[in-house]
Amino acid sequence: MFVGANLLQPDIFPGPRKMEAEIVAMVTNMFRGGKDSCGVVTSGGSESIMLACKSYRGMAYKRGVTEPEILIPESAHAAFVKAGEYFRMKVVKIPLDKKTFKVDFEKMTSMVNDNTAMLVGSAPSFPHGICDPIEDIARLGKEYNIPVHVDQCMGGFVTPFASKEFNIPPCDFSVDGVTSISADTHKYGRAPKGSSTLTFSHHKYREGHYFLRTDWSGGIYASPTMAGTRSGAIMATSWATMMRNGLSGYQESANKVLKYRQWLENGLRDIKGITVFGEPLVSIISFGSDAFDIYRLGDLLTAKGWHMFMIQNPPGLNLVITPLFAKGTKREDFLRDITEETAKLMKDPKGKSGLAAIYGVSGKVSGKKTASEFTTEYLDAYYHTMKPNE
Repeated sequence: MFVGANLLQPDIFPGPRKMEAEIVAMVTNMFRGGKDSCGVVTSGGSESIMLACKSYRGMAYKRGVTEPEILIPESAHAAFVKAGEYFRMKVVKIPLDKKTFKVDFEKMTSMVNDNTAMLVGSAPSFPHGICDPIEDIARLGKEYNIPVHVDQCMGGFVTPFASKEFNIPPCDFSVDGVTSISADTHKYGRAPKGSSTLTFSHHKYREGHYFLRTDWSGGIYASPTMAGTRSGAIMATSWATMMRNGLSGYQESANKVLKYRQWLENGLRDIKGITVFGEPLVSIISFGSDAFDIYRLGDLLTAKGWHMFMIQNPPGLNLVITPLFAKGTKREDFLRDITEETAKLMKDPKGKSGLAAIYGVSGKVSGKKTASEFTTEYLDAYYHTMKPNE
């Protein structure tokens, strides 16, 4: 019904426009926004993050800043660095506490200056599943009148629905000083891929990412996001998904995920040779090893059908726990396989095998190629099609 609908023309397609407004209203309510809170629906977490950066760059320009800076934890999503390249903003990466894997707040405080356009915290971060000290960051932003963005692309449809027993610190608009939140409807919101949200505590922040051209010969052109044409079908299916799940559906899903994460974390901490990074509170667990090359374990688990993300600095394995996995029949098998394969590795902790030597390497990948060269070739290969006689 909405496949041909284009949100660039809301007068012709009023239905999807209303659906987007209602998605935003539901999400701002979910994050305990006030009467001035607002937002947009985007194509994904990267766009949500980048639009927030664009908004705050514009605000910095208005106050006379010519070289705006973004202060991010080293573990913050790569889209912040992407925004820095796109929008010519300096990205200042703040190191993490080596024990907690949270951003070093004292270091972040020391890096604030007149050029700081925004502060960033994750709840949780993708690499380690750790929540940064959002209340402290928000207080810092409030003190210096700097906008604070909380990236909840992974946790946005988990943290608002978590039971009190999981002790997740506040990370929404109830925290004074938080000005924007990115949250993906296409992750734990269960909407189709290509759907995310960016919400603000006040409409004065949202206006910064609008694009307007009023003198174009084709008429007045205005778009609220980076895209011009936007599909009504994505908006309709995202809206329908949220309506179908409702508050009770999201609460049930979130707490299943959190209970399994808690159970799995306890199990991993009991395995000799495995070290869980920090204290994960939401839906991601990452772990490494001081005894053996953790990527060897990744190879062995892949061979058994378990596909995990390889992370680096430090090397580790990353598991994003989905509702399907949390309630499935194979979840105990996963922990058993980790336990058994780790025991094998502990008998020969110095060995090397498979592709472990190139996973997660930020310098040389193979031969004389750098990681950047290797990855560029990978992206080129993605678009390769078989030609006749190949």
